[in-house]
Amino acid sequence: MDTTAPEETDSETAPPVAPFSQLREPPTTQRGARTRAALVKAARKVFERDGYLDTRLTDITKEARCAAGSFYTYFSNKEEVLAAVLLEAQEDMMHPGMGRVQGTDDPYAVLEASNRAYLAAYKRNAKLMALLEQVAQVEPEFREFRRRRGDAFIRRNARGIVDLQARGVADREVDPMMASRALSGMVSVMAYNAFVLSEEQEGDVPVDFEELVSTVTRLWANALRFPGHH
Repeated sequence: MDTTAPEETDSETAPPVAPFSQLREPPTTQRGARTRAALVKAARKVFERDGYLDTRLTDITKEARCAAGSFYTYFSNKEEVLAAVLLEAQEDMMHPGMGRVQGTDDPYAVLEASNRAYLAAYKRNAKLMALLEQVAQVEPEFREFRRRRGDAFIRRNARGIVDLQARGVADREVDPMMASRALSGMVSVMAYNAFVLSEEQEGDVPVDFEELVSTVTRLWANALRFPGHH
């Protein structure tokens, strides 16, 4: 979850762009770039449809309408093409931190806008987020990637809480890191339940998006004792 801090660019706070640093350099020809892009697009579709364990490389190449042997020109195995899928989706999944809402410095409005951006990005990428949870259970490198990504967002949120405390908006008695872990975890789990589990369980009533945004924002503000919200 990422709701309270501005964008960071340093290596300590920015989540890794993909779990595999050894991805090959992108092809230099237009034809190669098109083929690789088709494979990545097809891989995301097949992974999200069939799950990581049941996906076969032949399913990906068939979906991409390319020869099976072409796959190995760009990727060594299933793990690498999944890393490429995550890399491509990263920009959308890297929702903005808590910056400023145009026309206002109201911390509650900023918090609400950031929660909305996070939850909207999660909803758009819900199948991919579910896939990452699945893969993290069986692939140590993806598990470490997920951990590092989560920790980076928690650190970023903690800095946002420190800023709010300095401005007299947030409770100064609260430990910023501990609060960030608790509140970030709450919103992440709520997003997973709303956009992943609800899709998997028949008969569940869909969660109202606006109500979800409103609820998590109020809980954040109440927990940090925003003026007028406790």
